Amino acid sequence: MNRRPSLPGAAELFRLTSAAPAEVSSVSSDEVAPQQRRGSGRTKHTTKITVYVSDEELMALEQARLLLRGSHGLGVDRGRVVREAIAIVLDDLETHGDASLLVRRLREQ
Repeated sequence: MNRRPSLPGAAELFRLTSAAPAEVSSVSSDEVAPQQRRGSGRTKHTTKITVYVSDEELMALEQARLLLRGSHGLGVDRGRVVREAIAIVLDDLETHGDASLLVRRLREQ
């Protein structure tokens, strides 16, 4: 009698957990308004980056998270706030190019 537990193999541990991305339509951009980016929300993320922030930036991010929860009833984590902010900034850059908030602020530095 074997007393060792049966453990899953690597294939079960590292399998894909989300569906494949939808097919891109062949409609020209003149016929359809550009699709707005969205943060990825609560999903398993496969890629990680490390971003260093100051103590003040981290405190502001945490205060924003608490404001979203307390005043708006949105229980989100800091990562979700950051992903949504990135989506907003990238949409603005794509839409407004040289006049985007990101370009203007980076030029100020």
